[in-house]
Amino acid sequence: MSASTINDPARRVVLGLQHSVAMFGATVLVPILVGLSPSVALFGAGVATLIFHLLTRGQVPIFLGSSFAFIAPTALVVKEFGPAAAGGGLMAAGLMYLLFSGLVKLLGTDRLLRVFPPVVTGPVIIVIGLGLSSVAVNQAKTNWWLALATLLAAIVASIYGRGLFRMLPILIGVVTGYAVSLLTGQVSREGLDAIAAAPLLGLPDFHAPALDWRAVAIIAPIAPIAVVTFIEHVGDVIVNGRVVGKNFLEKPGLSRTLFADGLANMSSAALGGPAATTYAENTGVLALTRVYDPRVLQIGAVFAVLFGCSPKLAAVLKSLPQGVLGGVSILLFGMIASVGIRTLSEAKIDFAHSRNLIIVSLILVLGLGGAAFPIQVAGTSLELHGMALAALVGILANLILPRQRDEMDGPPERTLH
Repeated sequence: MSASTINDPARRVVLGLQHSVAMFGATVLVPILVGLSPSVALFGAGVATLIFHLLTRGQVPIFLGSSFAFIAPTALVVKEFGPAAAGGGLMAAGLMYLLFSGLVKLLGTDRLLRVFPPVVTGPVIIVIGLGLSSVAVNQAKTNWWLALATLLAAIVASIYGRGLFRMLPILIGVVTGYAVSLLTGQVSREGLDAIAAAPLLGLPDFHAPALDWRAVAIIAPIAPIAVVTFIEHVGDVIVNGRVVGKNFLEKPGLSRTLFADGLANMSSAALGGPAATTYAENTGVLALTRVYDPRVLQIGAVFAVLFGCSPKLAAVLKSLPQGVLGGVSILLFGMIASVGIRTLSEAKIDFAHSRNLIIVSLILVLGLGGAAFPIQVAGTSLELHGMALAALVGILANLILPRQRDEMDGPPERTLH
């Protein structure tokens, strides 16, 4: 079997199914957490991946799935203004990718990346993970034993699993937790009845986005989401290229991959799904299987679309107890924060210099300490806080504070979803 090309169509189908299964757990977890349809998320991820491959001319072996960077603002908008408003906000966020694509084309890749060094992106990613920690704990405390069973299964799969099982800790944790909840009567009767009544096949519950400037201001302001998703995209493309042995920043080019990612994200939001973006899990599967044929990922995308067309599967996912979600979220959100720490470590940030200490300190304290800055957007009073405030302050501090000596600029080696 070639590491780059698979000539056997039947083998490509099997490998494509494996890839789709590896992406499954993280893809459906995000919509469950924010209040959107898992079926639409699967369908949208498949469509987004196919659009990405079409626009990048099938040169980059990447799968797109639900982005964790959008969890907090999307959940807030869904709760306050509804799923349609969230779709409009996420489509506006997709436009930010197109803006960055134009900036890369105009300014060049190296110049733009200097604005987002690891000393900024690392602590911002830490803020994302730790900022969501209360969500995981609140879910887990509804049933700590169920949460711990789920968490333990995911940890065991991640550490002791072999082959593909090691790539599926989220899915294995959720399956184990759900099995325990069934055996202990933790799944509601209404949930079980909905599963029994749901047909095996059927179209997902699509809904059109709605333009609400309040939702747009929460989800898609320039500072918070754009910074994180831009670095997320660049990091995934770089690491993906290193695994494959190609420089995708040059061919097909960062401006093209960003443009494709933006349109793919907008396509998922237009269907009523969460934001879709490049996936770090995808790189792990590539490294494990040494199968880099983009056609395999395109087949995986088709399987994701088919998975989305199963109302029975959607009913199963909707019946998951909060304890199960809490158990897997504890690990997931902690790992996001750990990626931020790894970003700082791999970039060899020198904390003997006060400049680096100040930038990281400002981002962490303002991002996690509850600081808020009131702003007026489209006649609506909003607050800039959390990740948004942390990212903006970090960018400005990095640009304003004088450098004490040469610092390593560039995207992190590994990114979150």
